[in-house]
Amino acid sequence: MGECTCHKNYTLDTLIPQVGVITDIRQETPDVKTFRVNAPEGGKLFEHMPGQCAMVCAPGISEGMFSITSSPTNKEYQEFSIKQCGILTDYLHSLEVGDEITVRGPYGNSFPVETELKGKNLLFIAGGIGLAPLRSVINYVLDNRENYGTVDIVYGSRSAEDLVQLKEIQEVWMKTEGVNVYLTIDREQDHWDGHVGFVPNYVKELGFDTDRTALVCGPPIMIKFVLAGLKELGFTTEQVYTTLELRMKCGVGKCGRCNIGSKYVCKDGPVFRYDEIDELPNEY
Repeated sequence: MGECTCHKNYTLDTLIPQVGVITDIRQETPDVKTFRVNAPEGGKLFEHMPGQCAMVCAPGISEGMFSITSSPTNKEYQEFSIKQCGILTDYLHSLEVGDEITVRGPYGNSFPVETELKGKNLLFIAGGIGLAPLRSVINYVLDNRENYGTVDIVYGSRSAEDLVQLKEIQEVWMKTEGVNVYLTIDREQDHWDGHVGFVPNYVKELGFDTDRTALVCGPPIMIKFVLAGLKELGFTTEQVYTTLELRMKCGVGKCGRCNIGSKYVCKDGPVFRYDEIDELPNEY
């Protein structure tokens, strides 16, 4: 059997669902769980790069596109951090260790960790569940620490309870040399002695130098104001990357749901540099 003609990067194997076994579930926040998935015989279902996505399916229920949140440097399993917000995610959140799902992928391009980002100082800016796609990049960078400069991570959420991957942030990222982590929550609350305020304002308050490349992911309104704040600091759109994976549907450019002007997010993205997004029509 030959290659699929939907897109040159997708082979037939990419389109065939593979059975995945849930081997671990972590309750990250009240409405976010991280699912660890293995092949039935053990190991990963397939290889991927940071920023790529996969179609997660609950047969008979529905399927959806999710970022692969584990780093490709992890050779044992893949993880998906999934927010409960609909029929499919309600069902996924009801599953237990040992249950099976199907997964196909990987889809889309990746953050240019081996080209444009290599040797650079990096600034990661995330809001809420937006940390999920950036987690794969951050851990890839940390596992190849000698290939990158300083790493700054600004991450915020509505409350302390809504911070995703907090254990990993505190026990791994904060203790890695050359990595600076800045956490913030939207409003003051008891037992939180860290920064309080919205992510875009915190980025401007921290006043980062422009000798770095920024990777941004979060709610669209947050991204809009983060980009404005970075421009105020002197960053250009050529220094900023983001991912539009939330627009991806079929993953192979057939349904047209992710079409923006001349671009298909699933075929041309989901990772875009911001000067590329600036060229898109206002419908985005």
